[in-house]
Amino acid sequence: MKPIKVLFAHSGGGQGDVGQGSFDLVKNLKNELGSQFEVLYPIIDAPEAPTYQMWNNLFAKELKKANQPIILIGHSLGASMLLKFISEEKPNILISAMYLVATPLWGKNGWDVDDFALKDNFENELKQVNKIFLYHCKDDSIVPFKHLNFYKKAMPDATVRVLNGTDHAFAKGLPELVDDINSYVKLKK
Repeated sequence: MKPIKVLFAHSGGGQGDVGQGSFDLVKNLKNELGSQFEVLYPIIDAPEAPTYQMWNNLFAKELKKANQPIILIGHSLGASMLLKFISEEKPNILISAMYLVATPLWGKNGWDVDDFALKDNFENELKQVNKIFLYHCKDDSIVPFKHLNFYKKAMPDATVRVLNGTDHAFAKGLPELVDDINSYVKLKK
């Protein structure tokens, strides 16, 4: 049986070693999910100086070669870039589920980086995504909790996991994410 493809969109900043960006979260995720899943973890050309075009290029390339349906996971900046890409580019691919961890909000209601901002009513353009999950710590040390509130309101059908603590990097893993992926895949069989 072919492993289920998972495309992981990393956070901003360095990604190449322990303690950097999403590196530890991905390592833990690969270990916890096991051989039933193939977790792809491509890195944009300049993770310390990201642009939306870098993400767009990476997603377009990776999704062209992906089996369908695919699972998408985004962490921090990568989560917001997945939302932007899927809602604006509307790739012709079936997405089983999208898991968004500690997702920042950009633009007039969030952090002021126009290049990363979502278009108004972006949520109406996510039709090829079967299910969306949101994860955020109440006292996230990087992305304010109010950013999650925006996404909860915009995507009322999403499953929301409010987590205790200040974690943002989830270097020791995110058991709720692993459980949700495993449960969702079992439901779809």
